[in-house]
Amino acid sequence: MANLDDNNTFKRISNTYRLVIMNDDTYDEVVAFRLSRTSVYIGFSVSFILLVGLTIALIAFTPLKYYIPGYGTKESQTALQLLKIRTDSLEQTLHYKEQYLEGIKKVLSEGNAKQLDTIPLKLPESILSND
Repeated sequence: MANLDDNNTFKRISNTYRLVIMNDDTYDEVVAFRLSRTSVYIGFSVSFILLVGLTIALIAFTPLKYYIPGYGTKESQTALQLLKIRTDSLEQTLHYKEQYLEGIKKVLSEGNAKQLDTIPLKLPESILSND
């Protein structure tokens, strides 16, 4: 393997190169650039950061954000929350009605005379002593 010296690596990074764009028909020099590896790296990095920043700004400040899954308007979020509350209350009501029907089925199917229909109440002593 080639031995990479630190000085040699820094020299390669700092070496300047010339990029020339010429007209193919007349061979006239249109544009000439003096570049180094460092300037090319910095140019690509800045271009990438600007491209990402502009894309984020385009999505954040335009109606394109509404096409992102899970993102909606304030009104739709409020409506969704109201629907969730209504659904929960309907599920709770349905659960209570199912319990009521199961109790009625249990009472009608057993028909046992020994079992009382009432629930024994535990009253405080103060109520019992007033009588």
